[in-house]
Amino acid sequence: MDSTLHLLEDNQIIQNYRNGAEIYNEDAICKKKSIQLLEEINLPNGLFPLDDIQEFGYNREAGFVWLIQKKKDHTFKKIKRAVSYAPEVTAFVEKGKMKKMTGVKTKELMLWLSVVEMYIEDPSSNKITFKTGTGLSDSFQVSAFELEE
Repeated sequence: MDSTLHLLEDNQIIQNYRNGAEIYNEDAICKKKSIQLLEEINLPNGLFPLDDIQEFGYNREAGFVWLIQKKKDHTFKKIKRAVSYAPEVTAFVEKGKMKKMTGVKTKELMLWLSVVEMYIEDPSSNKITFKTGTGLSDSFQVSAFELEE
């Protein structure tokens, strides 16, 4: 019941930002637009290693972005870190940061923790920090999240 309610709330959030948003449907264009967005806000272009993206939306005025796709689990090989992406991923974006994120979890020891924020505080450090809903945070090399050429 709780997860159904949460999904309805997420759907409502997306609905609130649809007006005035750039919305794309089709895997290839959604992938391209999500990578362009990551590059535009100075975050690594491989943060969303997603396939089968059904919708990508970006409301520039509000800084709100969403992805709708099949649920996906992914391991970032360079840091051996498992990440799970829900069918809906949402975030508010600004230069070097995604905040108030929903739909992304990382495995820490034996627990799955929600990632609520990611940011690059100092671009010269080449480090990106991920913050969980529990307040824990961890930093990694930006290169671990770049797309392989």
